[in-house]
Amino acid sequence: MAGEHVLALAPTAGGKTEAAIFPVLSQILAEPRRGLSTLYLCPLRALLNNLHPRLETYGAFCGLSVGLRHGDTSSAARRALIDAPPEVLLTTPESLESMLISTKTDHRRLFANLRTVIVDEVHAFGGDDRGWHLLGVLERLGDLAVAPLQRIGLSATVGDPDALLNWLVGSSDAPRRVIAPDVPASGATSSSAVLPEVAVPTEVAVPTEVTVDHVGHLPNAAVVISKLHAGEKRLVFCDSRSSVEQLAAELRKRDVTTYVSHASLAFDERRRAEQAFAEGRDCVIVATSTLELGLDVGDLDRVIQINSTITVASFLQRLGRTGRRPGSVRNMLFLTTGDGHLLVRTAAMLHLWAQGYVEPVTPPPLPLHLLAHQLLAYVIQEGRVGRSLWQRVIGRLPVYAEAIASGDAAVIVDFLVDSGMLVDDAGMLSIGPEGEHSYGFRHFIDLTGSFTSPPGFVARHGKDELGVLDAASLLTNEGYYETVLLGGRSWKINYIDWNRQAVWVEPATTQGRSRWYGSGQALSAE
Repeated sequence: MAGEHVLALAPTAGGKTEAAIFPVLSQILAEPRRGLSTLYLCPLRALLNNLHPRLETYGAFCGLSVGLRHGDTSSAARRALIDAPPEVLLTTPESLESMLISTKTDHRRLFANLRTVIVDEVHAFGGDDRGWHLLGVLERLGDLAVAPLQRIGLSATVGDPDALLNWLVGSSDAPRRVIAPDVPASGATSSSAVLPEVAVPTEVAVPTEVTVDHVGHLPNAAVVISKLHAGEKRLVFCDSRSSVEQLAAELRKRDVTTYVSHASLAFDERRRAEQAFAEGRDCVIVATSTLELGLDVGDLDRVIQINSTITVASFLQRLGRTGRRPGSVRNMLFLTTGDGHLLVRTAAMLHLWAQGYVEPVTPPPLPLHLLAHQLLAYVIQEGRVGRSLWQRVIGRLPVYAEAIASGDAAVIVDFLVDSGMLVDDAGMLSIGPEGEHSYGFRHFIDLTGSFTSPPGFVARHGKDELGVLDAASLLTNEGYYETVLLGGRSWKINYIDWNRQAVWVEPATTQGRSRWYGSGQALSAE
């Protein structure tokens, strides 16, 4: 309430959302101002969808509106938000960017009374390029708002909270503090191995059961899952979309009610799975990290992990899906595959956890490519920008201030002008012919998709969109696949339109396979 920047740390389901939003709603009521007052940012659409009904209810108690906008929001809903802005808006940094570069939005009117920005699961932003993009957007919003922006970060598991908070506040020199409960040590016990009692950062004293078993391959994992914990709700995490699809298909062969969630499934497919899982009882949902962050997946009994998580922080996030009912136990079962090295990796990760270790969140160094991105976006937002004016807005961010001082920023601007991405007219920068050619299609919307997956082939069954397949799922050394897996079901390929990047399919009786290429996450030195 005093306006300090805050990083609030508490365990999963520890009430961080309420701790942030209740004082903010009180502040809006105490100091009424027209229109949009607070942004609530999340890294995942699914998390926004999950939070919106709850925050909408809290807002309604106070006579305040809470809106939702992301890539799945309809055009009509987006127009309504612009015409009648809510006091609180749930959104992603990419959707904010699309609003800033839109010619249909009066940016200064919309964001003039913005006062507070809440960033949920802030550690998920802090470790990659999306975080630098977020900070660039916040500096531009700060230039549009009439008062300084207060920044509130929420997280469950971070190794260096002070550094993360200093990163989040960007150019601000206002007071700041980390708020974390002073909690006792949490015991860790296991039926397969005994881990010592240690203090795990930001984790409360909830009994914890961790079991590790080596099963060799995914079909064996499906057998174990099908025979354990009958009648309970189980969430299974895999490290890739391909593994999710294969395991889901194997579970359905064994008559297990199974749902699937990963980023390549169509919106309707994901929502059906999330809703059915939240309302069901004796079932399994198999997911990638899409269900790791903060999402309330209902009355969950068990978490199962195929092989090791890449980080201790990820393990703590997933473990926190369980143990939410009074008297229940946080639990995770690891089922490892392969020749044994993944079993050793799992033991190594749990050893770090037993020592109380959580990875620090380290932003990527020298994000000069994001500086180029923000320059283009800011010029599109404003129409024309002076060569020195952008430095007083985007350049306030410390990492870009260093680029200005070193001369790197000037090199980037010169390159953008020389390549035709920008035009320099007597010191005023505007979008150039190459910029129009590269990004002008669909009103520069592609500029907001810098952090999305590479384009794939949209799979359709009749009028229904099932999801997106990688080209690797369509090609083999011998030619084309006859069947693919998507949503845990097999589909026979009827036709591929290579120009429109579309695939028409129908249900198949023989099991298919699917592959997606990605860079993955590297293991830490620890």
